[in-house]
Amino acid sequence: MASREVSTMIKQGFISDPTLSLSSSPSRTTSTTTTSKLYSPSSSPPPPPQTESTRPIPNQTLFEMMSEEHLRDSKAIEESRKKTQTRIAKFLDELKTRSSNDWGLRSGDVRLTVVSRDGHRVSMDVHKRVLSEKSRFFAEKLSQRKEKGVSHTVEISECDDVEVYVETVVLMYSDDLKKRLIGENVNKVLALLQVSAAIMFDAGISSCLEYLEAVPWSEDEEEKVLSLLCQLELHGSMTEVLQRVLSEPSTSVRTDDIFLKLLSGVLQAKDDKARREMKTLISRLLREDSFDYNSRLDVSKDTLYHLCHRCLCSLVLCLSEAMCMDSSRQERGVLMAEIAREANNLQWLVDILIDKRMANDFVKLWADQKELAELHSRIPTMYRHEISRITAQLCIAIGRGNILVPKDSRFSLLSTWLDALYEDFRWMRRASRSVDKKLIEEGLSQTILTLSLRQQQVILLNWFHRFLNKGDDYPNIQRAFEVWWRRAFIRQYADVPDSSNMQITICNYPT
Repeated sequence: MASREVSTMIKQGFISDPTLSLSSSPSRTTSTTTTSKLYSPSSSPPPPPQTESTRPIPNQTLFEMMSEEHLRDSKAIEESRKKTQTRIAKFLDELKTRSSNDWGLRSGDVRLTVVSRDGHRVSMDVHKRVLSEKSRFFAEKLSQRKEKGVSHTVEISECDDVEVYVETVVLMYSDDLKKRLIGENVNKVLALLQVSAAIMFDAGISSCLEYLEAVPWSEDEEEKVLSLLCQLELHGSMTEVLQRVLSEPSTSVRTDDIFLKLLSGVLQAKDDKARREMKTLISRLLREDSFDYNSRLDVSKDTLYHLCHRCLCSLVLCLSEAMCMDSSRQERGVLMAEIAREANNLQWLVDILIDKRMANDFVKLWADQKELAELHSRIPTMYRHEISRITAQLCIAIGRGNILVPKDSRFSLLSTWLDALYEDFRWMRRASRSVDKKLIEEGLSQTILTLSLRQQQVILLNWFHRFLNKGDDYPNIQRAFEVWWRRAFIRQYADVPDSSNMQITICNYPT
């Protein structure tokens, strides 16, 4: 072989490079001479001799690694085959015992052979009487054929699982099939059901369905159960099983009533921990449902807005009480908790509306809450700051393009609630770790920049003077200020008619 070809094969991994690895011939024996050496306590003892398990593995070629992997796969297949043969042998022993003890039958008069797709064959001597009584398939086949010696021979070919077929035949000899299935897993019983249906073993079908109706399923198992039952089309006999997952014919009105009760129950829950957990759970379930475009039923917009109005009325009532409050510190704490609770409930509903793409109308509804905004401005910040998080929610959603409302609605939202958001921003940040300062600032900036240039100017000049006095206690929307500045003073759109009556001079810079 040419040296160039050898070099190429070494690079590709098919031949070990003798300069990189040391190989030892398994046939070569090495004599070991034991010698004793003196060493001081401070010196290290000689290293222990390398055994087969500690000896470093030489560099393997790609061919050697592929061969080892193939060998491991072959061993795994062989071990699995041996286990299957052991179980089949156990079933055949049980078959002999049951046919003799329970049925009083001696030698079988039917030679039944089951052949798998890969050609694995299992033959067993069974009894015409049992097969004919238990299976309509065998009753039909055995009535048509008769031979000498072993009077009947039946072969079932192209089986998916020989072991399941053998076990199904054994079940025909059992008096208490339901007891026999106790302890089996769902996948095994589904396989037995499929074979029982194929050979029309009615008692086996009934027992498997009774088992499936009685045991719990995992979500993966549920999919398999429904898929197989739909495939087998057993009709009336599977009704009990399907009642677990199929409801009666329903209407959107009836379903919406259920959603209303569930959501109302969460909003009115007494235990705060349970209320938080149920909010998280229901939000996740509704979010999953929103990705299923085939879903016919969903919580309606009317239901969500009905609950929003209820929360708004509660907030107005709570803030009115806070204005008139002149009582003990304990009662103030109770009222603060009630305001925070109602605000949090409304935040949850707004999140659902945004996820469901139904929040457009809520922007106008929130912008129209003049009475609530007036009450909000007249009570201490510690009572009210949770309410401003609703405004932040809406700005974040608008800034991301998740809410599409006209410019007038966006400006009205900020006109009503932006001052409140400014004043509550410090408390919002300090009172809750879940408040993301950067996220609010980005959402607010993007919302402002969707307005007309005149509206941007009014809002950002107002923010500019406030920010100079308050600093970090105010949201930092310098990015929006920069963009507005460039739009107003640097970029040129002279051909676009300007109807905003802005008192700003646009200068043409030489290019």
